[in-house]
Amino acid sequence: MIHQIKALYNEGNGLSARQIAQQLGISRHTVTKYLKLTAAEITDLQDATERGSKLDDYREYIIHLLQTYPGLSAVKVLRKLKAKEESLVVSDRSVRRYIQALKQEISVKQRRYYEPVLDMVPGEQCQVDGGELRGVMIGGVETTVYFMVFVLSYSRLMHVSVSDRPIDTETLIHQHDAAFRTFGGMPQECVYDQTKLVVISEVFRELQLNQRFHQYATAAGFHIRACEGYDPESKGKVEAGVKYVKQNGFYGETFADWSELEAYLSDWLATIANQRLHGSTGQQPAIHYRNEEQTKMRPYLTPSCVSENTVQAKVTRKVDKTGLIAWQGNKYSVPMAYQKAQVAVTVDGGQLRIGDLATGEEIAEHTLRLEKGQIIKNTDHYRDKGQRIQALEQDIQELLGQGADASQALCALLKQTSPKIYKDQLLGVKQIINHWRQQYGGIGDEVLERILRRSQLTATGFRACLEAWQYHLEQTASATTPDTIAAARSTKLARYRALNGQPTGPGGRHGIH
Repeated sequence: MIHQIKALYNEGNGLSARQIAQQLGISRHTVTKYLKLTAAEITDLQDATERGSKLDDYREYIIHLLQTYPGLSAVKVLRKLKAKEESLVVSDRSVRRYIQALKQEISVKQRRYYEPVLDMVPGEQCQVDGGELRGVMIGGVETTVYFMVFVLSYSRLMHVSVSDRPIDTETLIHQHDAAFRTFGGMPQECVYDQTKLVVISEVFRELQLNQRFHQYATAAGFHIRACEGYDPESKGKVEAGVKYVKQNGFYGETFADWSELEAYLSDWLATIANQRLHGSTGQQPAIHYRNEEQTKMRPYLTPSCVSENTVQAKVTRKVDKTGLIAWQGNKYSVPMAYQKAQVAVTVDGGQLRIGDLATGEEIAEHTLRLEKGQIIKNTDHYRDKGQRIQALEQDIQELLGQGADASQALCALLKQTSPKIYKDQLLGVKQIINHWRQQYGGIGDEVLERILRRSQLTATGFRACLEAWQYHLEQTASATTPDTIAAARSTKLARYRALNGQPTGPGGRHGIH
């Protein structure tokens, strides 16, 4: 096409740019662009196009590298490319030009990047996500099955681990260990949503990772990547995998026991999930993995930080303000002295043992419950409310100073009005009486007698009565001063004269001068 344009133009002696465009059926601007280029510039342009076609196969991987490490040099990018594909022949200069053009394209044209998408790079990424399916019939009982799906982004090879209880961090670590041993290798990175099992929090895309899981990932040697919040498209392959496991794997199946379910799942993965013709790759995941990805996976050995027995692994839990810790779908009590503190948790057989992190001393022990949503309390962990109420009643009697009968009547009235919050009402009345003693020297017998005649009483009502009585006393005291008495007499005389039609002003005949 370029040669035809040049020939028709004949260095200005042939057709015009508009005539060439009409004859060749292309844009006049395209003709003008090529007419302005020299032969050397045309050669460079064609070379750049060829280079671009080579690197386009690795476009998403290069984008991934640049967004993860913005300062990565073209030389380092090329080294990582050749580590993935040894047969790739391209120069540093070509990669540098490609990256420069790519950065301009990402910033201008690609407003949103669905990261990470690494379909074209074998051994680079595994997407991980969990799910649950309720109502699975196991031994004639409707059971909830919790599972974790692992999908290799390149080959779409899938692994699924199941659990009969909500998945915690230790279980997730063992599921990763099982998946990598099944794959026969480990990817460079694993992608997750922002589950607390992996990511504790995110602020401005700065991640605070789950310390226990981060320890495992570091020891194993893979990188943790978390999707942005509310962005399921970032791990679309495994999202589709979770639906596939639910609908094609478990839905409509019944099992005699848990071991039969695990055997069925293993067979389903081997004969169906990893043997089907995948809609995106057009290949069978198992064969695609064996032919092109397996040799690109990193070697994997189970790290020493992975305990042999999950149930004996010690983890920590934070005690909430009610003195409870969460464990596998239930809540268990600890002594109230550990409110909002971190405690160590160990499972030994069927017992949940809770210990002091600093001393290692065991502070609580519970029998594990298989049902979910239960609250298991040891009443010894909580203060005796009865003793607390008795102490408050005694304090009120001492503060009132009017004898046992008056304080007992006051407490009985409070209890009758608000039995469910009686302790809090006692605490409020105690604070009010203490304040009144400091401010006014105490509560008089007359006002207390008036209060006890009421049919209902709350702490706020008790304070309102005292304030009203104090206002009454102050008004009465101010009304007995000489100035107040004179003012009252003058007011009465003025009213008398007004009633008898006499002038009341100072200028009247009978007025006061």
